[in-house]
Amino acid sequence: MSEPVSPPFTFQATKRSRRRLRVNRVAEIGMIAAAVAAIAVLAILVGSVLVRGLPALNWTLITQGPTINSFGEPGGGIAPAIVGTAMLVAIAAAISLPIGVLAAIYTSEFAPKQIAAQVRLWLDVLNGFPSIVIGIFVFALVVKTKLPIIGIGHHQSAWAGGFALSIIMLPLVSRTTMEVLKLVPNHLREGSYALGVSKWRTVLSIVLPSAISGIVTGTTLAVARVAGETAPLLFTCAFVSTGISWSPAQAVSSIPFTIFSDSESSIPSQHAQAWAAAFLLIAFVLVTSLLSRWFLDRSRRKLGQV
Repeated sequence: MSEPVSPPFTFQATKRSRRRLRVNRVAEIGMIAAAVAAIAVLAILVGSVLVRGLPALNWTLITQGPTINSFGEPGGGIAPAIVGTAMLVAIAAAISLPIGVLAAIYTSEFAPKQIAAQVRLWLDVLNGFPSIVIGIFVFALVVKTKLPIIGIGHHQSAWAGGFALSIIMLPLVSRTTMEVLKLVPNHLREGSYALGVSKWRTVLSIVLPSAISGIVTGTTLAVARVAGETAPLLFTCAFVSTGISWSPAQAVSSIPFTIFSDSESSIPSQHAQAWAAAFLLIAFVLVTSLLSRWFLDRSRRKLGQV
């Protein structure tokens, strides 16, 4: 009895293989189209803002404050808003960065698993809080309550606005730091323990220097997030000034609130200034995002070589 003859081997796709190839090609085309659409939306957004704000984009916009010309129409620039935004972001970073990094270190290096899981959960919950709710909370806690130690209370101030923004930054900084600490190889910790180094000293001298680029990445992403927040500032630091203020105990101008107020104006020149300020804010977010990506890639390469 003769053995069954197997079909000859061929590189030509069969009917079932051709169907799989067609489905795979359709899926690839769909994913490419989705990526192109996402990039196109970003390009259209940035381009439309730039076109509308181009008449007001000049050196005066970032070097001068609001002025009134001889015809009684407002003009000038948004220098007080730029300085105010920088002050608010600096206060927020000064509050959230140490707390977020220390919380991440405790959760990743020292806390039991059950406590660490709860901390991560509530940080994620805080990250999902609407920013306007945080603004109302800070308004009731700080603005309406007298705090004579730092000279704020019963009025809006940069301290209150920075504190509201720090609450938004905190979960972003902390969760990013946790993820970066996970990338640090365990053999670095084990080698340090083998030499008799204490755990806190190992974290301070070995783990943190290895993860510093990732921590900077989380910070820059958090800064980009809060720089454009408007809702919390409506309750804590809603002010348009004609001059630059350096006192954190007083309300200061900010780019998001300036955009909001100029867009509500009935004067067309103010609308162009609002679009120009929006473009500056978008450019700041894009630059900080690119910097964060650079720091993240640098951190991954550094940890990959360890």
